[in-house]
Amino acid sequence: MELKGIHHVSALTAKASKNFDFYTKALGLRLIKKTVNQDDTSVYHLFYGDEKGNPGTELTFFEIPMAGHTYEGVSSISAISLRVPNDQALTYWKQRFEELNIEHEDIAERAGRSTLAFKDFEEQRFILVSDETNEGVAGGIPWDKSPVPQEYGIRGLGPVKLTVRSAEPTVKVLTELMGFRKKGQYPSFIDGQSDILVFETGEGGTGAEVHVEERKDLPPERLGRGGVHHVAFRVDNEDELRQWAQRIQQAGFPNSGFVDRFYFRSLYFREPNGILFELATDGPGFDTDEDIEHLGESLALPPFLEPQRKQIEARLKPLNTKPE
Repeated sequence: MELKGIHHVSALTAKASKNFDFYTKALGLRLIKKTVNQDDTSVYHLFYGDEKGNPGTELTFFEIPMAGHTYEGVSSISAISLRVPNDQALTYWKQRFEELNIEHEDIAERAGRSTLAFKDFEEQRFILVSDETNEGVAGGIPWDKSPVPQEYGIRGLGPVKLTVRSAEPTVKVLTELMGFRKKGQYPSFIDGQSDILVFETGEGGTGAEVHVEERKDLPPERLGRGGVHHVAFRVDNEDELRQWAQRIQQAGFPNSGFVDRFYFRSLYFREPNGILFELATDGPGFDTDEDIEHLGESLALPPFLEPQRKQIEARLKPLNTKPE
């Protein structure tokens, strides 16, 4: 029982159409699934990723049309990283962000790697991270029909940063319950703050790290558009997920139990600082119900929602995701 790395990260948007344009046209990701939030079928759930949505490349958004701003604080996933092939790719992206008027910082070192922080149109916080010197979990394969050249394309998810009031309880869960190893630490970009701690799992590397930032000067985050709902970690298969369910139950953590999301199987629980963690299986995958050449072009519903298609479609605002 060893978690393999980051599986996906799910965030919030208030505008599905603008979200689709930004992530496919500006960032060059592929929309791999247009579906609905299975817990609230009145809103879209959009999945972006590499050429076929391999585990570890999936960035997802729930559309909450009336969502307010996110007010940054503790008990949060405060930054999502996206992997790019090398340092040269960061130079390409910096120039691209300038041309597209996307808010960004300068290229800087984090945890021994070159990085480039930026924000989307809803101030979602991102960090591009270079795989120039990376060893560990392999990245994905950027879609060859992307507007971004493949040699610079986003290869998947990098480290997620957790910001908490007290690091110790979160670290204990990561290391003692979930099997993460401490890899190191690096200085905060904010004067007077503690170093950010780095933990890794599985083969390690950018696709398998969690960074923990302790901030005693912030209030709890108020989550809205431009905020992150949860992070999911990779479990090899369904049998192993059921073992994790037992382990988490025995450790005394309230949890969702086994959940069938059709494209993968899941379990959810909150760590002591209140951040929502998910464990998710690598399969079955996103081409289970759609041809690989046409992923994300139509509204996909898992079999248990298919009988409600007419009612679900009637509540959704049309969203054209077919190629132009």
